[in-house]
Amino acid sequence: MADPVQSLAQLEILCKQLYETTDTSTRLQAEKALVEFTNSPECLSKCQLLLERGSSSYSQLLAATCLTKLVSRSSNPLPLEQRIDIRNYVLTYLATRPKLASFVTQALIQLYARITKLGWFDCQKEEYVFRSVIVDVTRFLQDSVDYCVIGVSILSQLTNEINQADATHPLTKHRKIASSFRDSSLFDIFTLSCNLLKQASGKSLLLSDGSQHDLLMQLLKLTHNCLNFDFIGTSTDESSDDLCTVQIPTSWRSAFLDSSTLQLFFDLYHSIPPNFSPLVLSCLVQIASVRRSLFNNAERAKFLSHLVDGVKRILENPQSLSDPNNYHEFCRLLARLKSNYQLGELVKVENYPEVIRLIANFTVTSLQHWEFAPNSVHYLLSLWQRLAASVPYVKATEPHLLETYTPEVTKAYVTSRLESVHIILRDGLEDPLEDAGLVQQQLDQLSTIGRCEYDKTCALLVQLFDQSAQTYQELLQSGSAPSMELTVQEGRLTWLVYIIGAVIGGRVSFASTDEQDAMDGELVCRVLQLMNLTDSRLAQAGNEKLELSMLSFFEQFRKIYIGDQVQKSSKLYRRLSDVLGLNDETMVLSIFIGKIITNLKYWGRCEPITSKTLQLLNDLSIGYSSVRKLVKLSAVQFMLNNHTSEHFSFLGINSQSNLSDMRCRTTFYTALGRLLMVDLGEDEEQFSQFMLPLTAAFESMAQMFNTNNFNEQEAKRSLVGLVRDLRGIAFAFNAKSSFMMLFDWIYPAYMPILQRALELWFHDPACTTPILKLMAELVHNRSQRLQFDVSSPNGILLFRETSKMITTYGNRILTLVEVPKEQLYVLKLKGISICFSVLKAALSGSYVNFGVFRLYGDEALDNALQTFVKLLLSVPHSDLLDYPKLSQSYYSLLEVLTQDHMSFIASLEPHVIMYILSSISEGLTALDTMVCTGCCSCLDHIVTYLFKQLSRTGKKRGAPPAQESERFLHIMQQHPEMIQQMLSTVLNIIIFEDCRNQWSMSRPLLGLILLNEKYFSDLRSNIVSSQPPEKQQAMHLCFENLMEGIERNLLTKNRDRFTQNLSAFRREVNDSMKNSSCGPNKGGIVCCVDLRPLLTVEVSPAAALRSDRLLLGFLPRVRWG
Repeated sequence: MADPVQSLAQLEILCKQLYETTDTSTRLQAEKALVEFTNSPECLSKCQLLLERGSSSYSQLLAATCLTKLVSRSSNPLPLEQRIDIRNYVLTYLATRPKLASFVTQALIQLYARITKLGWFDCQKEEYVFRSVIVDVTRFLQDSVDYCVIGVSILSQLTNEINQADATHPLTKHRKIASSFRDSSLFDIFTLSCNLLKQASGKSLLLSDGSQHDLLMQLLKLTHNCLNFDFIGTSTDESSDDLCTVQIPTSWRSAFLDSSTLQLFFDLYHSIPPNFSPLVLSCLVQIASVRRSLFNNAERAKFLSHLVDGVKRILENPQSLSDPNNYHEFCRLLARLKSNYQLGELVKVENYPEVIRLIANFTVTSLQHWEFAPNSVHYLLSLWQRLAASVPYVKATEPHLLETYTPEVTKAYVTSRLESVHIILRDGLEDPLEDAGLVQQQLDQLSTIGRCEYDKTCALLVQLFDQSAQTYQELLQSGSAPSMELTVQEGRLTWLVYIIGAVIGGRVSFASTDEQDAMDGELVCRVLQLMNLTDSRLAQAGNEKLELSMLSFFEQFRKIYIGDQVQKSSKLYRRLSDVLGLNDETMVLSIFIGKIITNLKYWGRCEPITSKTLQLLNDLSIGYSSVRKLVKLSAVQFMLNNHTSEHFSFLGINSQSNLSDMRCRTTFYTALGRLLMVDLGEDEEQFSQFMLPLTAAFESMAQMFNTNNFNEQEAKRSLVGLVRDLRGIAFAFNAKSSFMMLFDWIYPAYMPILQRALELWFHDPACTTPILKLMAELVHNRSQRLQFDVSSPNGILLFRETSKMITTYGNRILTLVEVPKEQLYVLKLKGISICFSVLKAALSGSYVNFGVFRLYGDEALDNALQTFVKLLLSVPHSDLLDYPKLSQSYYSLLEVLTQDHMSFIASLEPHVIMYILSSISEGLTALDTMVCTGCCSCLDHIVTYLFKQLSRTGKKRGAPPAQESERFLHIMQQHPEMIQQMLSTVLNIIIFEDCRNQWSMSRPLLGLILLNEKYFSDLRSNIVSSQPPEKQQAMHLCFENLMEGIERNLLTKNRDRFTQNLSAFRREVNDSMKNSSCGPNKGGIVCCVDLRPLLTVEVSPAAALRSDRLLLGFLPRVRWG
């Protein structure tokens, strides 16, 4: 016994070193030793010894954690009897040791929950052995408070565990377990929780007693977990939309029709201390969000009436809302009133007038105290936004009173923002304007609220704007105004300009009248007058936040009043004409362009203003009619003729320039390219004139490279800026005539410069990424712009240059071997991904006849393809799917290669073919539907090629197959398990998963079946035999119908018939499985199909199916190579 005792003592020492020591090296050594222990064969037995004899809580924690890891592993799982023993041992251990450290208790409860979840469908003697959850915890609930806490914690953790999917097990398995748990146990747990809460609320709890305190907290957590359950498997991202519907099952109706359930939580809120209240309110938020269809109209009205009464009671006694957590949850509850119920239903509630008054007062008070819980304001504004948006549609005769209260909310928001400016500056607080996302979100909500009773909103804004503008102008004229006062007025004007832009943008939400357009005109005039004032001062000083608010205003104004769909007789233009002399859209556009040029002149070194200004220019250049009006403006002609750093400072290169800050140049030249295209036609002289600055820059780069003695950083900045400019122009030139002029300009004169840059700076992604992206744009046959004349060799010449670029970069980037994992994508994988995109665009552009390369001994195509192979083999399989952009570029390129260059794929070395097939197999189960669909297409092309080659070899006449075809066939015959594995994978996805691209999956499946008829027959037999006896005939018939009328060919007509058969097959199989179960409980619980018999299918050893992926019909994926 000395050795086990000694080893246990050593483990305890390691645990203390891991959790208590402050010495980093000691902790790391302890961690390493414990990791080795968790992977050792004797881990299971020693864990039990640690629990029995361990003297420290840390050793007990280690044992519980290790056991959880053991029962969770998908490969080599523990036997059923062993898992039952561990479950029973954990329950006994908890029952006999109620005073364990809290973290040990939690770890053991987590272990119980994990065993129960993963074994939910396990049967022993026709009994589900892990479903006696409520029976297991009953003995805890019938004992003292300490034991009650443990029992409730078990239910809470189990509910949470079953509700959460994990990456190590299939999603389908998770959903089937969750659905079964929902149907068999969840309502009982919820009812039990509510009953215990009722008992607790009926007694005078001594919450000063730690045990009773913990019990109430755990009961509330359990109730919240039940209500927060993902009932229908939507797996929503909690951060995406807080205003979702809770899909309560119909079987739960009785609980929600009983008003005492709702009343329980309102009573609890008023009777327990504020530190418990947030959980109570969270439960009420979920209850308020139950799906509408759970009730009929009368029941819904009654439920809503109780809900509104409870809200009214809280508003009448708001003391607890001073706690930020309570306040936040209550704001969420208010938002749910409108997200789940219609305004027409709310106004019919008995106390509606009083409640809407209380909510309005609460909102106004909240907005006025802007520094308190600012993240909660979103929910209040969301409520009023939804209420205001419903006004035009409400048909109830009862008054909604929103015409009274929405102006109050609007006024409170506007005035509170203005009043905050001085306080923020005085006390040095964080400025909300710094958080552009939060400001934009609130403005979007206010845009709808402000449009309700718009005349009052407009009058308020005019009054406040005039006051601030007049004060600002007086301060400027005085010449000696304190900078603090000037900054305060600029801050107030910034908020007002943002808000004016927002309410103008809100016009799209309402049917606007001429009077409202005239009001918009009043507001627009004031902003434009302010702009003239601030622009006149830019030579001396400017305010960045005020300029950004101007750009936000211009963007909203453009969306509503500039473009092809705008009614030019709008009253807004009449007002602009009366006040500012702007008679039509062209004159307004001249104001836009003037502002754009002014910003680029004075704010060229301010990246936020420059990028938003250029985005505005880019948006203006897209409209069909507006771009034609813009070109006629002298200011636009000035930009087209003078796009140099002399006039636009952001185009300049200096030592402070950051290479990544030059992205805005692409936007600038995209807009200029569109403007130039309007009247360019085939005018080469005009094109040459436009390109003069870029020509000079390229000539300068050429001279630098020729001297071999130049400032490297300056050369990088010049080249990156130039390449970004060209990419913008290339993107804009989507007509053949203009793009041909660009091609003739850049080739052959300047391509060698780009080539030289890749050779010199291949290790610097800040240089190589823009160059490779330019090449991707140049070879992209957008709008059929790359249509060369029949006598032109330009298509072949362009591909030659592309091949050189890919080969030059690819061969050099492969020399980077020691790349840190955190920098791998930036330094290496991103460039490889762009190379794949370049090659894909070139191969699929339909402007090169690739057959001529081999015919005339040109190695350009072979060099590019061989570089692709080398780059591909340098990327591990896991990285292909871990980086979305890389996976999309790779699989789209592979799709083109398998479609048009299958002879090249067939000629590759066996290990390369295995790598590619393995990557396709991995991609078939990818979460990204585009990747999965691309893999189906690749597999279809490969299978079709194989089938055709096999068909030809079976015929006596005809030309003999090419050498690479014979070689490829030989490799496939040597490794039949690869194709068989993919047949299994595709079939399992179609039968057992939520197959969102069924058509794509069906295309390769027919070829896979025809190539593996014996394997498919065995697969079918085993699937049929795995069904319950009464279902086997139905499943056999499903497979018979699948192949009915299908011939042994891959003609389009035959494929289409198979696709139709497959749709019917999937429906029939799913219907059959829904009615099957694997145990005594026949209560409609869907059971997984057990495919263990498939292990007996005679295939090669490499195709043996691992036992860790048997559940739910999932066949394992095998990696090759």
